[in-house]
Amino acid sequence: MEKDTVVNIKIEKAETSKINEVDFSNLSFGSVFTDHMFICDFKNGSWQEPTIIPYQKLSMDPSAKVFHYGQAVFEGMKAYKDDQDEVWLFRPDENFHRINKSSARLAMPEFPEEYFFDGLNQLLKLDKQWIKKGFGNSLYIRPFVIATETGVSASPSTEYKFIIICSPAQAYYAGEVRVKIADHYSRSASGGFGFAKAAGNYAGQFYPTSLANKEGFQQVIWTDSNTHEYLEEAGTMNVFFRIGDKLITCPTSDRILDGVTRKSVIQVAKDLGIQVDIRPIKVVEIIEAAKNNQLKEIFGSGTAAVINPILGFGYKGDKWELPKLEDSYASTIKNTILGIQYNTIEDKYGWRVKVD
Repeated sequence: MEKDTVVNIKIEKAETSKINEVDFSNLSFGSVFTDHMFICDFKNGSWQEPTIIPYQKLSMDPSAKVFHYGQAVFEGMKAYKDDQDEVWLFRPDENFHRINKSSARLAMPEFPEEYFFDGLNQLLKLDKQWIKKGFGNSLYIRPFVIATETGVSASPSTEYKFIIICSPAQAYYAGEVRVKIADHYSRSASGGFGFAKAAGNYAGQFYPTSLANKEGFQQVIWTDSNTHEYLEEAGTMNVFFRIGDKLITCPTSDRILDGVTRKSVIQVAKDLGIQVDIRPIKVVEIIEAAKNNQLKEIFGSGTAAVINPILGFGYKGDKWELPKLEDSYASTIKNTILGIQYNTIEDKYGWRVKVD
């Protein structure tokens, strides 16, 4: 990464590696972790000296405020290895700025830029062998912050831990995905913190998603909390609709996550000559487009899958299937983004960042 290394990071290497115990051809997403982790404590009003230590369990007091008041935010990133064994990140500045934006919304201290990038760089160098070559292989990176002050008074914590853990990943395949458009539950509300990658945002989705699962849907497309007339996100991803030859996605707001992949999809689509409309989208508009055979594609965008096509949707008991296209916008855009991530095509945007 093109960041000056100015931080003194204490490194304690693992005595032995777990890597030979891992079947890299049969990975369950987010269940296996590398040999090391980055950790930094916030105490007495400032971030302390960061360290990299062997991956290990945390010891925490039962009264730590994260357990009681939910001060916890996180990010999702990936590192990729090209055919020359060089390691790359994809738009890491966006993840750094967003985790601090999330932290600020939850009254948590922002993390120093040099700590973040130096720590990440050192961690990836230590665990480089965990990053496997080949399209689909990557290292999922999870930075997160939790409140650690003891005591159950309802107030912001004065102590925190910033941690980065890493998990080897294969190509993310969610299977055939059909979604239910929400008409009762909401992911977030105006004036809330739906735009933040806060742990509580995800916890609140699990119950309505489980109800949708019982109806045969894999995910929920969330609608606005005020009227349930406007479409917002798909599961844990930003969502795009193709009506005719036009690609439509809703604008970001204090309810909707400003996805890094979302931004990338919009830019790539425009450069491919696809008309992109960023505007509010009503449920009735999508249903009418489906009835008139003008709804060609729906897909979600996010770090894990890059783009996840949606095969059909349901709303208030009715169901629609989408056509199967050979040259879909989803596949064309996804292949372009993957080419940039894996260093197989030119990166004219400057999104690809080398890990030195």
